[in-house]
Amino acid sequence: MQSAVDTDVLIVGAGPVGLMLANLLGLYGRRVTVIEARAELIDYPRGVGMDDESFRTIQTAQLVEQVAQHTVPHHIVRLVNGKGQVLMVNDPATDEFGWPRKHGFVQPLVDRELLAGLRRYPSADVRFSHELVGLHEEPDHVRADVSLGGPEGSVSQIRARYLVGCEGGRSFTRRWMDVGFEGVSPSTRWLVIDVDNDPLGTPNVYLGADPRRPYVSIGLPHGIRRWEFMLFDDEPAELAEDRTFLAKLLTGHVPDPHALEVIGQRVFSHHGRIATRFRKNRVLLAGDAAHLMPVWLGQGWNSGIRDATNLAWKLASVLRGLCDDALLDTYDLERREHAKAMIDLNMTAGSIMKADRRLATVRDTVAGALSLVPAMKSYLTDMRFKPMPRYRRGVVVDPSRQTAGSAADTIRPRLVPVVDAPDRTSPVGLQFIQPRVRTAAAGDALFDDVIGNWWAIVAWGNDPSRLLTPDDLDRVRDLGIGLVCVVPEQQRQWAERAYGGAAVPVTVVGDLQGRIKRWFDERPLGVVFLRPDRFVAAACLAQQTSATLRAVLQAMSYVKREPKG
Repeated sequence: MQSAVDTDVLIVGAGPVGLMLANLLGLYGRRVTVIEARAELIDYPRGVGMDDESFRTIQTAQLVEQVAQHTVPHHIVRLVNGKGQVLMVNDPATDEFGWPRKHGFVQPLVDRELLAGLRRYPSADVRFSHELVGLHEEPDHVRADVSLGGPEGSVSQIRARYLVGCEGGRSFTRRWMDVGFEGVSPSTRWLVIDVDNDPLGTPNVYLGADPRRPYVSIGLPHGIRRWEFMLFDDEPAELAEDRTFLAKLLTGHVPDPHALEVIGQRVFSHHGRIATRFRKNRVLLAGDAAHLMPVWLGQGWNSGIRDATNLAWKLASVLRGLCDDALLDTYDLERREHAKAMIDLNMTAGSIMKADRRLATVRDTVAGALSLVPAMKSYLTDMRFKPMPRYRRGVVVDPSRQTAGSAADTIRPRLVPVVDAPDRTSPVGLQFIQPRVRTAAAGDALFDDVIGNWWAIVAWGNDPSRLLTPDDLDRVRDLGIGLVCVVPEQQRQWAERAYGGAAVPVTVVGDLQGRIKRWFDERPLGVVFLRPDRFVAAACLAQQTSATLRAVLQAMSYVKREPKG
């Protein structure tokens, strides 16, 4: 018998990662408690870059309208040298995940929307001025000692099935887990200055790789402009409060640096660190508690949101009794490799930004030569240097062998009997596309909005219920997996009539733009298994659907239950 607990998941830290994780768990019907040591949300300058993957998670959390008002979509970034010459333009025009690749945003305002979103869920509770000061493991839950009103306040206990530490780089949770925090913390410090009533009034971002003093200039929503300047070793952090020093930094950047409406300034250092593991039994880490990275590519905030997206559905699956908690081990397997790759990329970008005069000359020459090569220019412009998350181990099934738990990057021709597919790159472990589609209930909508927020088996042109055995369909009902048939829009109404009597309801989707057909047309595959985080868990030919489902259930540590009724 399980012990009585106060909440399913206790989240430590009301930053963006903790708040997003709480919203997703609320969406999945779980009880969640968020504790925050501060008396209110942080309002000082923080993240400014949001990518399409994170916005897709915001879509899942049903907070698009609330968050979008604090964003600037299609944020273009230009890397310039000390002479103002453009070395590289980062202007990705792709929208394969349903949203522009880059957004500028004001983090304190977005964080407030995430906090307000929790009011939708009676099962969600947020407690400020509550600091985690102790942890105790029990066989089936965690007991957390929580101080009210600071370290010297009275201490109470909260019992939770699982605890997730999202309290930042100085995480108490990570120290309690006694795991390493590997990497480097360069001595370089940066002064961030946020200004209201933007004195430039121009959008987008400039990364100033100026060897005299590297800087960043960023146009943000609501007329806010951000500058970031590198501080030299002999410049104390106290200069952040010196308006004369701020005006000196901004001379040459604005017509009148003395007339600025400064709304916030702060000195921070860059870190490139990652925890050696993200889980210890019923205690997990996410966001900055698990990994710290420099700000150059705006991936600190986004990497934390990826953590929340990956972890939420897994916690919900275990708490519902659908899966053994071995499923939670895949969170570490899947997320830590990509977080490390993003740290390495950001550290490299920082080296490019901070190059001294000699190296800057070499950099500028190389950048000029590369810009003349169309393929390389496209590589930089479309942001293809950014490593997309690819899960090779975890809740994945290899498409060639239908083996659970790992997936190769390519599909082996001799194991899949199709020879004419132009793309042999395996889609397993990658995010599925999200074009606009049409259903009987939705005239024009994004794909995720019509297939639901949980698992889905998506078949091109086929009724997926006919590809599964009666026992398979019992498992589909038990797990709440959605069945989806995608057809050209011209066939949709016919398919709705033909597949309307399926043993398990099938959602028929009309491919308005032809992008889903093109996706299937380029690969030797006819069915995909989509996880709640929209990553492809498995892909197969139609005749392999039943065997592939069994492999997916194994990969997710499914606990077989007797069908109801």
